[in-house]
Amino acid sequence: MGIVIETFIWEPSSSVFIFIFFSSFLLLSLFPFYLSKHAPTTKSSAFSDHPLSSSSPRFQLYFLLLYSLASVLEGLWLVYGEFEMVYYGISKEDTVTFMLIGFGAALFVGSLLGLVSDLIGRKKTCLVFFILHLIVGIWKMVAPSPSFWVANLCLSLATSIFSFSFETWAVVEHDKVDSKLGHRQDSLNETFWLMTFFESASLIGSQVIGNWMVGGNLEKGIGSPSIAATLLAILGIACMSRHYDGTTKIMTFKDYRMSFSVYILGDRRIWLLACAQACLHFSIAVFWILWAPTLVADGREAFLGLIYPCLLGARMLGSTVFPWLINASLRTEDCLTCAFVVQALLLSIIAYDYEEIGVLVTQFSLYHACIGLILPLLARLRTMYVPNELRGGMISLSLAPANAAILFILMQRGYYRTIENSTMIAFAAVGLFMAAGCMYVLKRCGKQPYQNWHKL
Repeated sequence: MGIVIETFIWEPSSSVFIFIFFSSFLLLSLFPFYLSKHAPTTKSSAFSDHPLSSSSPRFQLYFLLLYSLASVLEGLWLVYGEFEMVYYGISKEDTVTFMLIGFGAALFVGSLLGLVSDLIGRKKTCLVFFILHLIVGIWKMVAPSPSFWVANLCLSLATSIFSFSFETWAVVEHDKVDSKLGHRQDSLNETFWLMTFFESASLIGSQVIGNWMVGGNLEKGIGSPSIAATLLAILGIACMSRHYDGTTKIMTFKDYRMSFSVYILGDRRIWLLACAQACLHFSIAVFWILWAPTLVADGREAFLGLIYPCLLGARMLGSTVFPWLINASLRTEDCLTCAFVVQALLLSIIAYDYEEIGVLVTQFSLYHACIGLILPLLARLRTMYVPNELRGGMISLSLAPANAAILFILMQRGYYRTIENSTMIAFAAVGLFMAAGCMYVLKRCGKQPYQNWHKL
């Protein structure tokens, strides 16, 4: 008589998604009432009734639509890329090689793209982002067995552009319209947290699109996401070209080099901010590399396709906390210090304590809720300390140490097997503690230059 072993596949309860949705809805709905009672003297805010310039909300809507479109493209390849490698039988060693190519391109080329963006114009760089995705989409449709190193190279450069170009473009455009009206700080704060909120929602939408396009027939559906990505990239190029404005004033290379040396390399507050950004980028990269292996360790099974939107939903929830904090009497650095410490403690527990899947997913969700709060807070600090004309270069160069660290640990883990997954997570936790220390020191460096929206 045979023994039947029942297997249990873990999946999040539907009540989790309902909780995230209603919590986000509640925070957004109650905020106007909180603002009217606790901040009645605010000139303008994300939810106030004070009229802004008609061009400001028009650009914000146009920008958020394009940013959501770009986020869908990023998420589509993120979800579909791993499935495609499995379909074509790519080994784990080759997968590690492709990842090394991608992070190597981000380190040696992507780190300089922010400087180029500041010199040639931010909107042109955003246009290049869509062109790179168009190249990858066409390449995958034309090639019967696509060369993954070409796709990884282009997508890594596109991701590097995505990390700075849209934010810098939004800040420059807001500065043109809102600085004359005195609403720039409030308008930018609104845009920052909406970017995180819409990006998370778009990443969930990209998963839906990818699953729908592939369907149940793998032979016919394996190329469908490439078609979707190509069409979305063409749509993005058309929208940006239609509203293209080539009159933006840019700096000469000589002036840019001198200004960058003085305002970025010569300011220790910028170094502290850049260090915190690099540590966060490193921890996020490590998380997305190891989250699935950590959940299914020791032969456990889980519906990763249901856990993925749960994590992004937590990030959406975290972003909705941002407008509450900036209207409270709290320093930005204090909020970031607390959030980084919470993240570091969560990763420390994950690295050194064996947990059930449910507990791990809870910790992962809290980690992503902190990310949803940290991203707009860091963007707000960049607006306080970094001149608009140098913002792209500062962001891209700050990510170079993180990409170098990722390359190192990937080689040690993927090729030489000298470190374990738990050690990689522990490194990420140490980095987040360092980020918290940077924010603490930044606060002690002096008074926040709230009044100094400095332009060169």
